[in-house]
Amino acid sequence: MAKLTFTKETYLKWFEEMMLMRRFEEKCAQLYGQQKIRGFCHLYIGQEAVVSGTMSAITKDDKIITAYRDHAHAIACGISPDAVMAELFGKATGCSGGKGGSMHMFSKEHNFFGGHGIVGGQIPLGAGIALADQYKGNDNICVCYFGDGAVRQGALHETFNMAMLWKLPVIFVCENNDYAMGTSVERTTNVMDIYKIGIAYDMPSFQVNGMKCEDVHTAISEAAGRARKGEGPTFLEIKTYRYRGHSMSDPAKYRSKEEVEAYKLQDPIELVRKTILSKKWATEKELEGIEEKVEEIVNQSVEFAENSDYPSADQLYTDIYQEENYPFIIE
Repeated sequence: MAKLTFTKETYLKWFEEMMLMRRFEEKCAQLYGQQKIRGFCHLYIGQEAVVSGTMSAITKDDKIITAYRDHAHAIACGISPDAVMAELFGKATGCSGGKGGSMHMFSKEHNFFGGHGIVGGQIPLGAGIALADQYKGNDNICVCYFGDGAVRQGALHETFNMAMLWKLPVIFVCENNDYAMGTSVERTTNVMDIYKIGIAYDMPSFQVNGMKCEDVHTAISEAAGRARKGEGPTFLEIKTYRYRGHSMSDPAKYRSKEEVEAYKLQDPIELVRKTILSKKWATEKELEGIEEKVEEIVNQSVEFAENSDYPSADQLYTDIYQEENYPFIIE
């Protein structure tokens, strides 16, 4: 892959964006412990570079779809932290009207197509979104995220085959954080390098360091370039790591403290911080200012969520059926 250079503005954006994701998720953990957030809750702490590196490499018209570990993706797509936090609280002001919760964030306005609780269910949907853009003849692509556990779903193979056959403008991203719930990758497959699965379909497939925004941006940028030229999909196995358990109910006893601490030495936020400081693009005090700004945004999101109303009873049956007749339906 080609070596790209990045500007001061890009690094500062990465730092602020990832810091917002990190502090937001830490606040979610705190609120979950207070039972203000209920149900399922999967945190993204440690994996922030995957999303930040992607967003700097694509356009606002491109589509994003992911699994249930989706808070950071939603925020990176431009959904306000207020709307994301309100959704976690089950409030009407949430981005899914308070009906989706942690696993089902959506925003048509921001081209964010979820948030999906069914493991691997979003993989064929990602290809379908790309097919729609291909049919419309525009220049947009779809980035479809899933975890290492979802790779075991048969739908992935069916989708890979069709995506290559039709040369769909989709980037398949496996966020390989080493564990499907509590099961390590090595206990589920003989193919430890997951990206090699794509080779069977003659799909350009690569392994990427997901702890570095630079590497993620470069890989996504090249894949997007191929897709926009009509050359079809790319499969990226982005190696990352989550510091917390699979969900808030997971004590993560299946891995050692030493393993977690070793990954923290590669923390994506700290790597970006070191680059900014080494190049004298900002001082420690200026970065602290960014962190204080982020803290205010997160605290404001909690206040917004707490002061918002729950959905009213008359909303119980809305957002279930499409009541309009589409013009292409023949009666």
